[in-house]
Amino acid sequence: MDHDSSGRIAADLRSWIATAAPGTRLPATRALVARYGASPVTVQKALRALAAQGLVESRPGVGTFVRAARTARPNDYGWQTAALGTPRDRPPRPSITLRTVPNDMIALHSGYPDRELLPERLVRAAFTRAARGGAAVARPPAAGLPELQEWFAAELGAAMPAGLAPPAPGDVVVLPGSQSGLATAFRALVGPDRPLLLESPTYWGAIAAAARAGVRVVPVPCGPHGPDPDALARAFEQTGARAFFAQPNFANPTGAQWPPALAGRVLDLVREHGAFLIEDDWAHGFGISADPVPVAARDDGGHVVYLRSLTKIVSPAVRVAAIVARGPARERILADVQAESMYVSGLLQAVALDVVTQPAWRTHLRGLRHQLAARRDLLAGALAEHVPAARLEGLPPGGLNLWVRLPDTTDLPRLAGDCEAAGVIVAAGDEWFPAEPTGRYLRLNYAGPNPGAFPDGARAIGRALARQRAGRPAGPPDQD
Repeated sequence: MDHDSSGRIAADLRSWIATAAPGTRLPATRALVARYGASPVTVQKALRALAAQGLVESRPGVGTFVRAARTARPNDYGWQTAALGTPRDRPPRPSITLRTVPNDMIALHSGYPDRELLPERLVRAAFTRAARGGAAVARPPAAGLPELQEWFAAELGAAMPAGLAPPAPGDVVVLPGSQSGLATAFRALVGPDRPLLLESPTYWGAIAAAARAGVRVVPVPCGPHGPDPDALARAFEQTGARAFFAQPNFANPTGAQWPPALAGRVLDLVREHGAFLIEDDWAHGFGISADPVPVAARDDGGHVVYLRSLTKIVSPAVRVAAIVARGPARERILADVQAESMYVSGLLQAVALDVVTQPAWRTHLRGLRHQLAARRDLLAGALAEHVPAARLEGLPPGGLNLWVRLPDTTDLPRLAGDCEAAGVIVAAGDEWFPAEPTGRYLRLNYAGPNPGAFPDGARAIGRALARQRAGRPAGPPDQD
């Protein structure tokens, strides 16, 4: 049944609720289906819209009830203000990408790939084997299991041209996830109140880690193919920064991949200014029409500090990443890791190593490329058909997301709210900007669950946007 029917049912129930006493139970879903001649999905959408308006509340296993007025005295936590004092930095709000939503919602917001895109069989078998080994009870070395260090070093070394010295296993420090690695790199290589150059837009987690580290963020504008090298040069000169954080391959959120000439120019600028490039190779296994080429593979002077995570590509339950760094930078990073977490679970390290060294791992990656391509193209095609006012600057050659530009007059919070009322969760792009947003964007994940619902999700976005542009009041988008 269409959205117009769910709106009609919600309007009728709203009138009934206005005359009902608080706590009154609404008719069961089956009864409402029979009364309105609608499908269960349409009735559920109507009930969800009423719940979002605060008119009803659902009690699982019991039913749906008219919400009672809440008159209880609110808790007073004012004493904590004095006890905690003024915060040094206000951390960003929790990202919408971490939000868990009901299965009947169309989830275009997540930062993680769907379960069906993960090597689940390999992961389960690896946990079984690791549980029987010494890693289940032993304390691992602070820098990581030697075999896993060797794997990370070999992976980067394989991308390096002849004539450059590959990294040694001892250059690798294993971390409990890339978010921990970002915080460590910013603390160890930049420090409080010192400038850190960041691509803009960039990964929201890097912005959060910078806030936690107390560094002073300096945005560098980026387009569909990476940062503006002239703007980067000016930022280095004007701020005296000694570090630049970037995602040269399949950047989150834009999907951009630096052309070889740009990668060389950025590396030259970093060397010229005696600085570090903190390279986050977060999407190394998510190439679609291109393969990742780390900038670190061009560097043997210690200017590139290279971060690679296995969490998204292996399993969210296996939070394992690594930093490859040389010289004193590596020692400072290891010291920070030891102070922060001492070591990474040996069991998780053993599982990660087991998965990525299985012969079936490469087979999985080849299949993943085709699955991501199909999902990306499906969502991009649906947006082109149903959201004509949106603009993609190009299909990303890899990664998990589409970065969608909307008209500058778009009210993003209202758009997100209208989409949610229609059963679609989207991520407004503002949280990917380290300073003021330069436009109205959505970051839409094409690796989430139920790709068959992508056209319905795009249709809901298009209706919500059209409703705004027509000047109609907020609410569930109408049926075309």
